[in-house]
Order: sequence, then C-alpha cells, then structure tokens
Amino acid sequence: MPAKLTLHHNSWASAAGLVAHWVGTGERIDLLMETLPRELTPTERARCQYLVFGVVRHSGRIDAALGRLIAHPPRFITRAILLLAGYELIESAHPAEDVGQVAKIIHHAVEQAKQLASPAEARLVNAVARKLAAALAAQVPPGPLAAAEAVAEYYSHPAWLVRRWFALYGAEATRELLHWNQQPAPLYARLRDPAAAGSLPAWARPTPWAGFVEVPSGHWGEVEPLLQAKTIYVQDPSTRLAVDLLAPAPGEAVLDLCAVPGGKSLLAADRMGGRGRVVAVDLPGPRMARLRENLAGLSGVEATVLEGDILYQLDGLLRRNRLPALYPAVLLDAPCTNTGVMRHRIDVKWRLQEGDFRTHALQQEALLTAAARWVEPGGRLVYSTCSIDPEENEQVVAAFLKKAGAEFALEASQVFFPWSAGHDGGGAFRLRRRATAPGPAPSAPRSAPGSR
Repeated sequence: MPAKLTLHHNSWASAAGLVAHWVGTGERIDLLMETLPRELTPTERARCQYLVFGVVRHSGRIDAALGRLIAHPPRFITRAILLLAGYELIESAHPAEDVGQVAKIIHHAVEQAKQLASPAEARLVNAVARKLAAALAAQVPPGPLAAAEAVAEYYSHPAWLVRRWFALYGAEATRELLHWNQQPAPLYARLRDPAAAGSLPAWARPTPWAGFVEVPSGHWGEVEPLLQAKTIYVQDPSTRLAVDLLAPAPGEAVLDLCAVPGGKSLLAADRMGGRGRVVAVDLPGPRMARLRENLAGLSGVEATVLEGDILYQLDGLLRRNRLPALYPAVLLDAPCTNTGVMRHRIDVKWRLQEGDFRTHALQQEALLTAAARWVEPGGRLVYSTCSIDPEENEQVVAAFLKKAGAEFALEASQVFFPWSAGHDGGGAFRLRRRATAPGPAPSAPRSAPGSR
C-alpha cells in the first residue's frame, strides 16, 4: 500500500516523510518537493531538498546494502530513515575513521525513528544502521574490469541502463557519466543583457560559457531581485546550443514548438535585438503559466503563447490568431528520455524503462515531421533533445531526412556529453529546407504513440 504523505516542520523529518512517500509510490520528486510545508524556513527547505535528492541519487547503492542486512523490508517510514542515514554516512568524508561522526548519524536516525515510527523500529534502525555504516565504509569503486551490475550498484543506476551505456560509449566514458550524474548540479544563470556583466554582485562566478554565471549556494535571497528585474534567468548553459544553431535574427519570426517552460523561447527573443516575433506552442496544462510568465514583458519582441497539440491542431491555431503559416526559423525541443540531464532530473533513472527509447523515438519522428510543415522555403528547422542517446538524436534525424527526400538537408549538428562538455548533455541538429520548394513538406500524422 502506498505510503501516506506525512510532513513535519523540520527538515530531516520532512525529508523522511517525502522519501517514505517516494519509496511507496514512485511519485516524481519535483512534484513531491512542492508539497513541503510553507512553515519551513528557506534554510530548512534547502536542507530537506539536499537530503531527499541525496537519497534518490544513492538509493540503489544503499538499498543493495540494506538488502543484505535485512531479511524482510521494513515499513516505508523506517526504510526512509535508514536511507537517509545511509546517505549521510556516504557523505561523511571518512566514515571508517570518523567514529564520532558515524555515531552521531546513527544516534540521530534512532531518535528520529522513535518519533516517526515506533520504539521497536528504533531498535531495528539502531542495529541495522551500525552494520550499514561498516558495509558502506568498506565499499570502494569497482575496478576497470568490473561487470556492469557491480558498476550500476555502486553508482546507483539501473543495471540495464549501465549495460546500454557500456555498449554505446564504453566502460570508461560510462563511469564518467555515472560519476557526473551522482553530483549535485550547480545553479547557473544567464545574463539577459550581457552588457550588465560588470554590474553583477561579486558572488556571481564566471563560467567558460559567455553570458552565463554560476550562483553559489546561500545567495538565493540576492538572486530573486535580479530575476524580478529580468536581469538574469536561471538556465543551464547547455540550452544555448540549440538556439545558437537556430541563430534567430532581428526582425524574424520564430516558431518554438514544445516550448515549456520557455527558456529557449526567451533566449531566442533576447538574441533578436528587440525586434521580431516569437510564437511559443505547447500542450495545455499547469506548466503553461510558467511559459507565459517567462515571455511576459519582452521589449520590442512580440510574444504569442498557444496551447495545442502540434500533430493536428497548430494550423487552426495559427489561422485563428492571425499568425504566419510559415516561419524562417522553427525550433523543436522534443520530449525525450532526459539521459543528458540526469544530474538535474535525479529520479528519471528510476522511472525510465528500456522500451522508452523506442517510444520516444517514434514520437520524436512524428513531431519532427509535423514541425517541418511550418518552415518556409529556405528556412531552418532545429531539432534538439536533452538526451545523449543516438536513438533519439542521429537516428531520428536520419529517419526524417529519408522521408523528406531532397526537401530538407542536414546543415549542422552537435551531440554534447556531460563528462566532456562540463554541463548538461543533449543533441541539436539544424535542417535547412530547400529554397524553392516544389511541393509541401512531409505530411504530419494525425497522432503518434505517446504524443506530447
């Protein structure tokens, strides 16, 4: 039976409630985090998120160790307490040497179990946590010839996914990716006006990517006024690459498909020098409010937000809103498996299934074929994903080009991997429609598996 979500007014107990619910239901972590009590201070909220995210990242490794120590799985709340203790033990710098720190972690977990579970379960936590501390302290990274299963357990990823990456990228690159995914993601912000770089606070750390700064922890109170003033926008540097390929020019009309939450739409608008139009489209839903918020108040660039399914509704939406039927620049940032952004989407690895790659590829091919209909002769279409898998990148583009014939050509592309790029991974491909088009672009299907 799924765990009842019970939250408290301190960070550790709230984290235990969230983890217990996640263990019992598999609900998305970002949605669970939105249920935190408003009474939590910003510091407590940040601490709770730190603990929950840490457990989700390392749950495979901790669960495997617990499975060797407990014959029968305990209640969800008790398991959550052990998972939190396990994560804190992993985060201890030298658990085998710092006996005092280990004892403190175990004592705290036991006291929490008395409050959140029962005295009997507190005794179980005490006995198991001591053995868990020794088991985790004895672990070392698997050797270079270790099997995928051992690597997957240590780095807390599904074994089938590690085997897939071994086959695609080799053992060494896969380890780099796994290590990358296990690290907390830095917070980056994009300067809406690069000329404002000289007036940013001293805590804004420079990055290798022009126009982006890193925001160290502890400065969110100072970040919020900059967001409100539209001086910065919180955004990973990887998002610039698709817009770089699109190269929106002043005065152009840009059609952004699958646009939520609007970071790429906003970046395209900022690149247009205060002149032009952005039409942003996505499916109806609560996240559309974020898209509208991000595109509100643009200076000189007209923004229109449309709700609808591009597979069969967009032609009518464009007509009813008296918008152009063809565009010189079309961006399709397609839904995908998120394998390039697992450092941010920390629970994706546990929700992903082997068949999802093919399902997404079929949907992506349908969306790309649909997007081609609104590219004017000589115009450009950028297809992008936040996946690093060729089945969702090169193979989708190849299938589209085979269907399109001479109507479109691949002009530029880039697949970027986190362990070498230094930021989130993904793929971006610029397709150019022939300048004199004798016929229509490939017909879009009426529907597709898993249509977005």
